[in-house]
Amino acid sequence: MPELPEVETVRAGLERHVVGRTVGTAAILNPRAVRRDLAGPDGFAAAMVGRTFLRAERRGKYLWFALDDTEALLAHLGMSGQLLVGDPGRPLSPHVRARFTFDDDGPDLRFTDQRTFGHVMLVPLVYPGDESRVVPAPIAHIAPDPLEAAFDPRAFAGRLTGRKTQLKRALLDQSLISGIGNIYADEALWRAKLHWARPTETLKPAEVSRLLGAVREVLTEALEVGGTSFDALYVNVNGESGYFDRSLNAYGREGQPCGRCGTPIRRDAFMNRSSFSCPRCQQAPRRPGPSG
Repeated sequence: MPELPEVETVRAGLERHVVGRTVGTAAILNPRAVRRDLAGPDGFAAAMVGRTFLRAERRGKYLWFALDDTEALLAHLGMSGQLLVGDPGRPLSPHVRARFTFDDDGPDLRFTDQRTFGHVMLVPLVYPGDESRVVPAPIAHIAPDPLEAAFDPRAFAGRLTGRKTQLKRALLDQSLISGIGNIYADEALWRAKLHWARPTETLKPAEVSRLLGAVREVLTEALEVGGTSFDALYVNVNGESGYFDRSLNAYGREGQPCGRCGTPIRRDAFMNRSSFSCPRCQQAPRRPGPSG
């Protein structure tokens, strides 16, 4: 599933190619694309005509177009969703779920989703908590991501160490910190020399600071190269792949030598997925001994 760098790369492309343009036509080619919109396919399409994309914004793995001060077009890419711009006359892929043309006759916008887990919907904008930035109502519970101005490192540290869970589970909790998925969690933990199963309540302030620094480094470096692409399902708005997979130190490298110490990278089962770490650099927490 796309994580923060991939979604931000798409958002930046949409900012360049779509923002400031007014929708001429909207067509829903598969009703699952708007399954969460209460107006249904026809109502959604009618409501989009004549609307202007004022801003392209993102929080965590979600992105949206502000249409005015109160409403936005929210998009979640799911596992395989793509927002692609291009020549309106190009062939229509069988995986296109929604298509928007604009009144300037320039490039169109197509929501393509092979696995149909993604969706788009019209939603109200709200102010969550005391933040000054409006966000779509359905994602008001999602925490700011570590690259946002609204992100509070001190509050994050307090909430993180106040929990009793494994460290990687906490990093994947979008209500605590957004935008981090399986790939970048493993990469940040490797850089911070922290094990994925470390109990969060045992973390020291210096370790939390080191972890947050590693998270920001990984996300920023991935952004610079357009994210991570393992197959053709993640591309930017022009259909180009990202290249951060060439810089991975832990994720997907089972049995390969750690770039720091040479120890083979280990893979562990984790939440129906995998977690990759260095057994030497990232010491696993000790299991508690028998009581009594």
